[in-house]
Amino acid sequence: MITIRKANSNDAQAIFDLRNRAILAKCSAHYTEEQLSLWTQGSVSERFVADVVDTFYVSEIDGQVIGSGKLNTQTGLVDAIFVEPDYSGRGAAKKMLQFLEHLAKEQGLRLLTLESTLNAAPFYRACGFVGDEVSTYHSQKGIRLDCVSMEKLLLTQHR
Repeated sequence: MITIRKANSNDAQAIFDLRNRAILAKCSAHYTEEQLSLWTQGSVSERFVADVVDTFYVSEIDGQVIGSGKLNTQTGLVDAIFVEPDYSGRGAAKKMLQFLEHLAKEQGLRLLTLESTLNAAPFYRACGFVGDEVSTYHSQKGIRLDCVSMEKLLLTQHR
């Protein structure tokens, strides 16, 4: 069974490693080898650890981290939804996205936004996100990647 919990500093390396494995396994048909190499190079930085502690959640099965996701509760930006390739297709990404949507609603957010990789856009559309326009994402590492800007309006409960 997949469980989700708030990430802590001890999860940073596992998140970084599974992110790289997921990028290499799932994005190779949509991005060049050079882009993939630049995207996955480096190591865990203090800034990344701080980001993990502040905004990340992890999915686990039997205590093993198999996925990640993050939500900026100020802006509604969803990011870093990655699943260990061996667990792909088992609902981990969908469960994380539903968890982050619930968290966003609790924070009073009405709109979620994200920059989808080209390969993940159909998944996000199936989860209710809209957006078709391809734009260029400029990463903090200086990498330029084609992506799809997407958004989802959250329905609020009236009491």
